Amino acid sequence: MILPYLILILIAGGLVAWISGRAGGNLPRWITLLTLGIAAVLVAALWTGIGSGTDKLQIFGWIAEFDVAWLPQLGIRFHLALDGLSLIMVSLTVFLGILSVLASWTGITYKTGFFHFNILWILAGIIGVFLAMDLFLFYFFWELMLIPMYFLIGIWGHENSRYAAIKFFIFTQASGLLMLLSIIGLYLIQGRSTGIYSFDYMHFLDNHIDPGLGRFLALGFLAAFLVKLPAVPFHTWLPDAHTEAPTAGSVILAGLLLKTGAYGILRFVLPIFPEISTELAPWAMIIGAAGILYGAKLAFAQTDMKRMVAYTSVSHMGFVLLGIFAFNQIALQGVVMQMVTHGISTGALFILAGLMQERLHTRDMDLMGGLWDKVPRMAVVGMIFAMASLGLPGLGNFIAEILVLLGAFQADQVITIIATLGLIAATVYALRFVQQVFHGKARRKWRLEDFNKRELGIAGAMIIVIVWLGLYPQPLINTAAPALEHIRSHLTAPDILPRIRNMDDHAGNLYLSPAADATAEQNLMTKDDSQSEIFGKPYYSGGN
Repeated sequence: MILPYLILILIAGGLVAWISGRAGGNLPRWITLLTLGIAAVLVAALWTGIGSGTDKLQIFGWIAEFDVAWLPQLGIRFHLALDGLSLIMVSLTVFLGILSVLASWTGITYKTGFFHFNILWILAGIIGVFLAMDLFLFYFFWELMLIPMYFLIGIWGHENSRYAAIKFFIFTQASGLLMLLSIIGLYLIQGRSTGIYSFDYMHFLDNHIDPGLGRFLALGFLAAFLVKLPAVPFHTWLPDAHTEAPTAGSVILAGLLLKTGAYGILRFVLPIFPEISTELAPWAMIIGAAGILYGAKLAFAQTDMKRMVAYTSVSHMGFVLLGIFAFNQIALQGVVMQMVTHGISTGALFILAGLMQERLHTRDMDLMGGLWDKVPRMAVVGMIFAMASLGLPGLGNFIAEILVLLGAFQADQVITIIATLGLIAATVYALRFVQQVFHGKARRKWRLEDFNKRELGIAGAMIIVIVWLGLYPQPLINTAAPALEHIRSHLTAPDILPRIRNMDDHAGNLYLSPAADATAEQNLMTKDDSQSEIFGKPYYSGGN
């Protein structure tokens, strides 16, 4: 029962925060913080429940489940389920949600009740996306997080906020409607072939859809997920939205909303459309590599601090797309790590940019310089997360990117070598940022205060997490391993394996070793006996 409460508490807390805004003061902020604190306690309870679920849940790798009829006449159920991948993403959502509220404590001075209402409803929609196992319910939550973000950008954004909000809405809404058409198409096709009309996720697994029609359905899902990721060339909404959004909006966009696109590909596209995924894999990897280099180049060219960080997101999420379509466990582990570490490091840089804008009333890096002596605490934090962004060993981003590249190298050496150039480009733009903002000659005589205790607490929490993930990532990898193996099991069916082997003609290498092929075939031939064993052990067993 924790899963529905996790969503309902955020929805109810948002309504209370909105109503309390009429009283003025900090009441909406405290209500929002209390609501997210309760959500954090519930998430902690879910972590303690790992391995204690029923046999049914453990067989399929789930930790918790909630399933009741919603609209039974249409086969729609309020079906939520949580596995290791979902648990990691839900935890990241609550963590960044709390920090977003704290970072906006003094920056939002009007309509504070409605502001925090939108924050909590966005987070409720994001958690719903990570938990929904009914595709209609998934689309409901997908749209739920869209509208509040539109208001967040449009009302509390900066100079061109209205333009950025409308652009964000058009891109995400149009692509979401294509996904809805694909969901309805799946529903009708499966209903006519099986006689069971249902939107349940499990109902669509291991189905054989006509390849021609399946391509159109898969592309409908990919349209929504690639726009939200975002992948080049569907990324053009992102720099404007990030630049114009308030600090909390930028953190949630970069740290969470982008991850829903990656999650959607992992959870829905690969398992439901395995054959089509293998066909699209070489092209997806090329797009991912192109995004890595293109985003890094444009990040280097920016003078607006927030716009620079926005383009780094395009580059970093290219690693996610590259790793997803490498189809091996090492790359998928890197994808999960990248989703988390990018959320932390980029979120921290957006918080830094927002706090500097509050003090300097500008985001133009050409007007800065020589700030290290004036704000040493702020400068150290900026340097740490700039180093995380470039993938410095010892920080979580390094683990993520090296795992993605190691896994992708097994899939396609040429594309991976090209993508590796993005690490060099990241070093260039990250060092330029540190030099231009904190070192060199001061271009103006700025008078500004260094981080206060609240801001140091925010930065300290994020530094602890990014260092912990860089030095000891194994708990996170082990938590996600059963879910990732479940996803891969749908890509290693005997009729899919030859297609993956034949990708050598397109990509130049094998996606799976012969040993992995044999293991996958054996697992599928003894599915009932082997699945509990697959999900009972972490695939990657290094460390503890």
